[in-house]
Amino acid sequence: MKRKILYIEDNEQNLYLVRFILEKHGYEVLSAMDGQEGIDLAAAVKPDLILLDIQLPLMDGYAVARQLRANPDLAGIPIVAVTSYAMAGDRDKALAAGCNGYIEKPINPDTFMQQVESHLPVPAL
Repeated sequence: MKRKILYIEDNEQNLYLVRFILEKHGYEVLSAMDGQEGIDLAAAVKPDLILLDIQLPLMDGYAVARQLRANPDLAGIPIVAVTSYAMAGDRDKALAAGCNGYIEKPINPDTFMQQVESHLPVPAL
């Protein structure tokens, strides 16, 4: 069974690139274009990993991460911020909101999978 990764991202070009890379490596990719849609989809499908843009419409990624962490059914799912926010303190702010990791945009296709897979839990046998 393919492992599921939810990508919460409102930019279609970023979504296309990440989906292409992940699907090429055998993952099922689910996507949401805003935070609330992402929270609802995460609750419905319980993905193995959530990739989260920080600059989202209506609710920023920090608020999304906090809401995901507040839900006991979702609290154990790793969340990785994938963001163009790359100023001093941005990584700490994402981690403080509940993210387990941080990947800067633009992503590097050569290292992206290694970065993503470092946050995926080892599948149960």
